[in-house]
This record gives sequence, structure tokens and C-alpha cells, in this order.
Amino acid sequence: MAGKLSKFKLIVVVAILIGMVVTVSYGAGTKEEAEKYPSKQIEYIIPFNPGGQSDITAQHQKEGLMKALGVNIVIKYMPGAGGAVAWSYLVKAKPDGYTICGNNIPHIIIQPLGGRNSSQGTEQLVPVYMFETTPIGLAVLKDSPFNTLDEFINYAKEHPGEITIGGSGTHSGHHLALLQLQKLTGAQFTYIPSTGAAPSVANFLGGHTQALFANSNDLIQHKDKIKILAIGTKKRFLPHLPDVPTFIEQGVKMTAGIDRGVCVPPGTPEKIIKVLEDAFHEVCTSDEFVSSMEDLGFLVRNLKSKEFKKYIEQKTKEITETLRELGEIQ
Repeated sequence: MAGKLSKFKLIVVVAILIGMVVTVSYGAGTKEEAEKYPSKQIEYIIPFNPGGQSDITAQHQKEGLMKALGVNIVIKYMPGAGGAVAWSYLVKAKPDGYTICGNNIPHIIIQPLGGRNSSQGTEQLVPVYMFETTPIGLAVLKDSPFNTLDEFINYAKEHPGEITIGGSGTHSGHHLALLQLQKLTGAQFTYIPSTGAAPSVANFLGGHTQALFANSNDLIQHKDKIKILAIGTKKRFLPHLPDVPTFIEQGVKMTAGIDRGVCVPPGTPEKIIKVLEDAFHEVCTSDEFVSSMEDLGFLVRNLKSKEFKKYIEQKTKEITETLRELGEIQ
């Protein structure tokens, strides 16, 4: 019996030692990977369709990022559920820095608050860098009978739900703008969400929606085909849209815009985050990037990881209060 116990103890000790070796080896491997990062191709996920603002920005960043990091960057599109499909995927991705993803505000804040995708833990994603903002505006086609925001709102009040307004996804910045407009004016519209900015613009220009909440660069690109009734900035959006009045100056006290950055899975080592942060900062503060994005109607903003995290915390408080006021959450 004693011999059997001794043998059993020996087996237990060996098992413990093997476990310790495996644990140490795994930890050493993770640390070693972080030290050598990056050493292979990086996948840059876009949570929306090709041709939208996230894609346009990534395409302008790609070459500079490859130079800064010394590895290939592959852009992968993963649209769906206002970005939730991509962010749910990222939460479960290996935290090794080889999978990064666009991070859009307010989308990534609204979805967990509104009950969408809350179980997937998208709030755990680690912000790396914020690089831009695009104001949101409201537009109708050139042949629309509406020439002012007042005309548009008054008609909607008299014909609740008749006017269709397109936008990029449910629980997105465009959706939030619609909810704000309805709450502040008492008008009711029918919201038609798309899987991204590009398809929502295509639907609108094709006559499938009567109006559109769109980002500044899309409004600028198509300004000869549309009438922009209002822009969601505090002051007029200069120099691009000097003749377009803000919502505020027309008596509707709201602003609207979308912030964009990049994030990584929870558990990503600080050393890897720092490498990515430095690379994005180098690219996004370059004269070439800034001038090209501003020419397209983007507002370049540069927040590093810690600043970006604080900004998200601040916006989460603001958006939570707004959604409560709108009756969207308890």
C-alpha cells in the first residue's frame, strides 16, 4: 500500500512540474512574441462595407502603416449589425496584435447600452488610437419639395412616419441623430438602416429613401445632387459647406458626428499596444494624411490609447444620458 501511495505521489509531482513548465513556457512565449512584434502580416478589420468612411481612412493609412511596422497590412471587411459583427469577432480574437479593428463612436457605445451584443463584451475592447471625426448632416435630393429644415419637420409632423430617412445601421451615429431629431422636434420618421455608409448613400441617390443622415465627406462628394438641410456641427462646417446652416442655428439644439479609431482584443500586451499606437500616430499626424483627409471633409483628431480610453468613458456618460432622455434605455 505504501508503495502504491509513493508511486501516486510521484505521478502527482511529475504532473505538477509538467504543468509549471507548460505555464512558464506559455508565458515566455507570449512575452517573446510581444518582444518580436510585429513579425508577420496584420489583419485590419473594417466593421462596414467597402467604400465607407472607415474603409476610406484605412486605405489612406495602409501604406504608411506598412512602412512604420515593416509588415504587410491586409484590410478585411466584416459588415453587419452596425459594426457589432466585427466587434464580437474581435473580442474573441487572439490578443497578439495581428488582428486590429476600426472602432466607431457612438456605435460601439450604443450597442451594449441598447441591449445589442451586450453579452459579447465589446466594451472590453482596448482602444489604441483615435484619428478622426466626421460631422453628420441631413440631406434630401435636389428634386425634393423640401428646401429648409423647417419645411421638412413641419411636413413630418403632419404626416407621421411617412418620410423615410436612410442611415448606416441600427444603433449607429445616424440612428442616434434620427432619435435626437424626433425627440427635439416631435416629428416622426421611418428609419431605413443599411450595412454601412456607402450602401445607405446608394439607396438614397437611387430614390429608395426620401432623406439621408450622412457623414460630411459623403455630403461634400454628392453636394451637386442633393440639398443639405442641416449639419451637426456647433458652427458652420468651413471651408467645405459654408452655406449649410447648422441644426442649432435653425432652432434644433443638437450636434451629431462619428468618431473613428482603432482597437484590439482584450488582453493585448501593453508593448504591442504601444507599437501600434506609435505607428498610427506617425501615419495620422503626417502632412500627407492630414491634408488628404481634410480635403475629403474629415476632421483629423489624434488621441493616443490612454486619451482615447478617457474620451470613450466621457462619451459613454454623455450618450447614456442622451439615450435615457430619449427613452431608449431605463
